[in-house]
Amino acid sequence: MDPEAATGVDRVPHGSSDDPDVLDFSANTNPAVPEGAREVYADAFDAARTYPAEPPDAYRDAAAAVVGCDAADVVPTPGGLAAIRLGIETTVTAGDSVLVPKPSFAEYAREVRLQGAEPTFVAHDAVLDADPSAHALVVLCTPNNPTGDCADPERLRAFAARCRAAGTPLLVDEAFLGYTDTPSLAGTEGVMVARSLTKLYGLPGIRAGYAVAVGDLRERLLGARRTWNLGRPALAVGTHCLDRTDFVAETRRRVAAERERLRDALDAAGYDVHPSDAPFLLLDVGDRTVDAVVAGARERGVAVRDATTFRGLDAHVRVAVRRPAENDRLVEVLADV
Repeated sequence: MDPEAATGVDRVPHGSSDDPDVLDFSANTNPAVPEGAREVYADAFDAARTYPAEPPDAYRDAAAAVVGCDAADVVPTPGGLAAIRLGIETTVTAGDSVLVPKPSFAEYAREVRLQGAEPTFVAHDAVLDADPSAHALVVLCTPNNPTGDCADPERLRAFAARCRAAGTPLLVDEAFLGYTDTPSLAGTEGVMVARSLTKLYGLPGIRAGYAVAVGDLRERLLGARRTWNLGRPALAVGTHCLDRTDFVAETRRRVAAERERLRDALDAAGYDVHPSDAPFLLLDVGDRTVDAVVAGARERGVAVRDATTFRGLDAHVRVAVRRPAENDRLVEVLADV
C-alpha cells in the first residue's frame, strides 16, 4: 500500500441499516441463514481459546467444493473485500492503471487508489470488449453490483484468455454468483476470484470469504495472506455454511421467483426496472426524485439504497429481494412515494 495514498482516500458509501424497526432493502444480504449456524457459532467459543489451524484445511475443502477447484488454490480471507484487497495489492503498484467497471462496487476504485494506482473506468457491460494490455489489472463483477447482470460465461472465458495473452491478471468478484447456476471462474489461469459468505448465507458480520487463484497468482496471495486471518468462529460457521447445498438451492429458487414477481410489481408502479440475475433490482425512479423515494420509504419504515452514489447513475435506487411478505410491503411503499 502507498503510505501517501492511505491518508487521502475517502471511505465510500454502502447500504444497510442497523435500525431494528426498519425493513432493510438497502443491503443485498440473504434474510435467511443456514440452519444450525447459530449453534456452530456458539460451539466455537471454547475452541477460540486457542489459535485456529494453519492452514485451515476444512474451510478450504468446503470452499473448493463450492466453486469446483483444488483446495490448495483457496486463500481464506476475512470477507470478500479482503480477498479483493489481497488481489489488488499483490498485482498493482503506484502509477499503474487498473481497468475498473462502472457503475459497480465503489471499493474497487478505492483499493486501487490505496496502492497509489489509478482506476480507468469503463462501462460494466463493455469490460469484455476492452483491451487489457494497457493495464496492470482488470476488475470485473459478475453479477454486477448494482445492475445485477451476469457476464456471459463464454465471453468471460474468452476475455480471460486475452488477459493471459496480454500478461494482465483478471480479478473477478463473484460475491453474488452463488445466486445463479453459472460456473465459477475459480481455477482459471491468470484469474483471481473473490468470494464472500456475506451475501448468499446472510452473515455479513462473520467476515468470512476467500480468494482462488493458481500458479504465480496463488503464490502471491498465499504469501501475502496474514496468518490466522480468520478466527475459529468464522472458520467453523463458514465451513458449516459452505456445506449447505440444500440451503443454496432453496435460496436460488426463492430469489428467482420473488425477483420476477417484484420486478413486475415495481414496473407496474411506474419504475423502470433493470433486468437482474442477482438478489437485488436497480430502479430508475422516473418522474420521482431519488431523495424523495429514499426519504419517503424511510418515513414508512423501509430502507432502500440511494444508487446515485454509484459512478454514472443519477436517477436510481437499488432494492434487495427479500421474503414474499416483505417484498409486498416494499411495493406498497414505493408505489406511494
